[in-house]
Amino acid sequence: MSNSALSLGYRRLFYLVLPNETSYEKLEDVPGYVEQAFPFFVSLIIIECLILFLQGRPLPRANDGMSSLSAGLVSLLHSLVFRPVELSAFVWAYHHFNIITLPWNSPYTWCLTLTGVDFAYYWVHRFGHEVNIIWASHQTHHSSQDYNFTTALRQSAFQKYFSWVFYMPLALFLPPSIFLVHIQLNLLYQFWVHTEVVKSLGFLEYIICTPSHHRVHHGRNQYCIDKNYGGVLIIWDRIFGTFEAERPNEEIAYGLVHSLNSWSLLYTQFCHLKYILSRLTEVKSVFEGLGVLFKGPGWAPGKPRLGLPEDIPQVECPVEKYNRLSVFMIYIGLVFIVVSLTSFGAQYDNRWYAGWLECARCSAALLYLWITWSQLYLVYPSMALQTVLVLYLVSAIAWGVVSITQAAHKSLRGNIPKKYL
Repeated sequence: MSNSALSLGYRRLFYLVLPNETSYEKLEDVPGYVEQAFPFFVSLIIIECLILFLQGRPLPRANDGMSSLSAGLVSLLHSLVFRPVELSAFVWAYHHFNIITLPWNSPYTWCLTLTGVDFAYYWVHRFGHEVNIIWASHQTHHSSQDYNFTTALRQSAFQKYFSWVFYMPLALFLPPSIFLVHIQLNLLYQFWVHTEVVKSLGFLEYIICTPSHHRVHHGRNQYCIDKNYGGVLIIWDRIFGTFEAERPNEEIAYGLVHSLNSWSLLYTQFCHLKYILSRLTEVKSVFEGLGVLFKGPGWAPGKPRLGLPEDIPQVECPVEKYNRLSVFMIYIGLVFIVVSLTSFGAQYDNRWYAGWLECARCSAALLYLWITWSQLYLVYPSMALQTVLVLYLVSAIAWGVVSITQAAHKSLRGNIPKKYL
């Protein structure tokens, strides 16, 4: 990668690009900025870890980071097969309802699109917090109790199916190619504000969304709830009364008001939707059911649309975070996954060591189950754990016998003259 490409890749993360660098006439010419950004994400995560280490502060937790990364990967699955939902809807609306044709290569069009996309994002984000059915998707992003660059990757798998509506008015006058540029740059910008290593940015705090502003947004302290929705510009929050400055003397507790206490990928994505469905079975009227869907997550009959502030639990410091397994055991689990995939490949390639590797893998699994049994027993049914234990025990013995037999057979064949083979 050339120095210019490297510089451009980092500048995209901070929206520090020029119109002539990021303007395209045709939709198909627009690069996939988000896909190209992953190496830069990783490098910034490493830099953040180094800074935290030098400052003597806790490093990002492996379990939380892997949970965020898993959510981010799931959120991209749709785009592997189909166009992004926002883009598909925008292109359709542009072709059918466009009333003004703005030049794609004009700096004024570029700046107008930056502002328009960010304004629409403010309302996407605000509705994502204030409308319960949309919060069911957005809550995934807020489920982490940590706040670092990996948290930015924790995205919903189905929020995109709600957000496209808010961008449709822009199709009346903005070219799709420039819209695609800015919908990506807007998302990339939001990566770097997920950190605690950057404090205040001085006068820029009045204009753009900064890590300080976004830390408030991710907090579950009472003063943090439903504040600072801006993506790139914080001026929308200042205009519409949702701005709140960070309080330096009050520790921010991150995460949901009611913590999930689970690393399950599917549970993280769909738990609030399940909660909404359970509430719908208890409603006493159609209007109450509509309230459950379209009022705030904290709403209940007799309460204001967004619920009561006193219903928000008080933050107790120091904050105790969910941490089912130790970091060491999590790394052991990750190594086990790599070894498992390697073993499966060796089986398909019919390697001589495949049986031995599978025997060692199953034996290691038995050891892991034995060490973590008391913790796993609290989560999984004992019958299921016992079944898994027996399967790994039988597999370890079977592969051991197969490997010994194959080795003995190979040795025997080696002692027989070739003319008899």
